[in-house]
Amino acid sequence: MKASDVISKGGVIAFRTDTFYGLGADPFSRDAVARVRELKGREENKPILLLVSDREQVERLITTPSETFERVAEKFWPGPLTIVGAAIAGLPEAITSGTGTVGVRLPAAEQVRELVRECGGVLTATSANPSGREPARTAREVAEYFPNGLDLIVDGGAVTVTQPSTVLDVLTFPLRVVREGAIPRSVIEQLFA
Repeated sequence: MKASDVISKGGVIAFRTDTFYGLGADPFSRDAVARVRELKGREENKPILLLVSDREQVERLITTPSETFERVAEKFWPGPLTIVGAAIAGLPEAITSGTGTVGVRLPAAEQVRELVRECGGVLTATSANPSGREPARTAREVAEYFPNGLDLIVDGGAVTVTQPSTVLDVLTFPLRVVREGAIPRSVIEQLFA
């Protein structure tokens, strides 16, 4: 079974992102997103980040990317930076957690972008682990975490990174690093020095 078939039918997959394994679903399908939250045991107040296959997909998710959003994306994408912007009205509340914002990332790995492209251009990518546990680094760990509930595990090999993506909120000034990860805060600050 192909990942794109699973996603088009409202299913949930696990796949290796450019950081850790993630849980992928169509972010515009309320039922699929609800399944992702249920699988993770995700707290209601935590938004779910999204991966895009190409920069052009951002307009499906962000109302009007600001000049700051564009500047940061130009410098750090593709790469391990999740940029938080103002969400469009059509995204399920389970994605935004009622914040009116959404975190978006263009992955560095071409094979990840290709998988996302085949699945419609946008996928959820919350880490493949129950809330409170370490992110899965292999397909086997995903299977151990989720013996039931996933429609497909795409084995992309073992993860070699040690840090998640950095999450940057560009809606505030000064910019707010929500989570420091693979791209250090100091590197981001240099862009605006």
